[in-house]
Amino acid sequence: MRLAAFMLLFASVSARAQATKDVGNVPEAPTPSISSIEALNYLGGDASMPSFSDSVLGVDSKFRKAMLSHGIALRMIAQGQYTQNMLDAPVPADEQVYVGQRAFGGAMLQPILTADLHQLHLRNAQLYLGGVWNWVSWDPAGPKAFQLWDLYFYKAFGEDRVEMKAGYVSMNLDFIGLFVGGSTSAGAQGVYAVLPYEAGMSYFPLTSPGATLRVRGPSSTYFKAGAQRSIDPRGGPTEVARNNAGFRFIPHGDKLLVIGEGGYLRKASHDAHEAWLRGGYMYNTTAYSNVATGTAESGNYCGYVLMDYQLKQANREHPNQGLYAGGSWMTAPESLDPYARYYEARLYKEAPFQSRPADLVSVVASRTGYSSQYTDKLVAEGKTVWRAGTTLTGSYSFRAVRGNYLNLGLSYVNGPAITPRVPSALKIQVAWTTFF
Repeated sequence: MRLAAFMLLFASVSARAQATKDVGNVPEAPTPSISSIEALNYLGGDASMPSFSDSVLGVDSKFRKAMLSHGIALRMIAQGQYTQNMLDAPVPADEQVYVGQRAFGGAMLQPILTADLHQLHLRNAQLYLGGVWNWVSWDPAGPKAFQLWDLYFYKAFGEDRVEMKAGYVSMNLDFIGLFVGGSTSAGAQGVYAVLPYEAGMSYFPLTSPGATLRVRGPSSTYFKAGAQRSIDPRGGPTEVARNNAGFRFIPHGDKLLVIGEGGYLRKASHDAHEAWLRGGYMYNTTAYSNVATGTAESGNYCGYVLMDYQLKQANREHPNQGLYAGGSWMTAPESLDPYARYYEARLYKEAPFQSRPADLVSVVASRTGYSSQYTDKLVAEGKTVWRAGTTLTGSYSFRAVRGNYLNLGLSYVNGPAITPRVPSALKIQVAWTTFF
């Protein structure tokens, strides 16, 4: 089940190059002045990258200062990862159906160039350009890619109450808030929420032309809307095969996906615990293959509701640190998607030890309901199936030294692939990420 394997991998490692310095703290609107190098960091998303000071090169190198004098910053992110099932011996290569059933390795390099556009007399604006080289040892877990990642114009208006992006955008950093603790590098392990990607939303390392708009309302409320060209319905490897440089505007058959999200986001402070409630809906006009009949149908969608709440604060000087709990619910049509329902419960702690303020520990339990129309068809063909997949994952994100993060995870997966009905797995997951 190659599409299934691909979806499961990228639900757990999508956008894996990004991280937060305060890993439990979803970023506020950008506030650094134009003279600050942090004005050239990733802006306007649900997660943020580490500060430039938390990188191998730091902020005081001649290279960084010379580029900053022109309002430009260049950074490189590198990552390697490994996954392996610990319960059974590796299967032959032609029998593999999920990531880790054989020893799995992956690597990526991600150069990013940003400019503050002060030469054009623009304030609170940014040109953002990123590329990616992505490699995996098992092709269905791809895509293998060497292409554009993001290329867009960002602008904030009205004291940062309104933010917009337009260009080639990976939407999974801007909507839903999938990442445990608000950190994509620390929080992705064990999370298998593939439904938004099934519905066509763009995600790392893939991109598509689109635009987003975020409006911050009164009393910590917000509304976001986006529109993008859909990712290919057959998944990432097909998308790359049809659009291998990433610049192709509308490959034949890929149409419009729209998404809307509303929520309440109260940041942690001395007087209040953090609370984040959000819900949204995306709709895709692209034709998808009906999982039972094989006929082409439009109207794929994904609806979602998520909640995260800070149960306990651990440090008054850094109120975002502490213990959090959260939950997720998602739905997609069983007629168009093999993965139809998703439920998740999570418990995580930022700064689990006083001496480790940048670490994060998490426990995530999830259940993915597989489409009954799809599994019934497989059974009628004489194949064995799982009707749902359940995972329990413990992970620890460890900031080793400046600019270097080690993520360790252990996942028990009951129903690791839809078909065939292979035994449950206990997977060890290791990833090392370096920010230059």
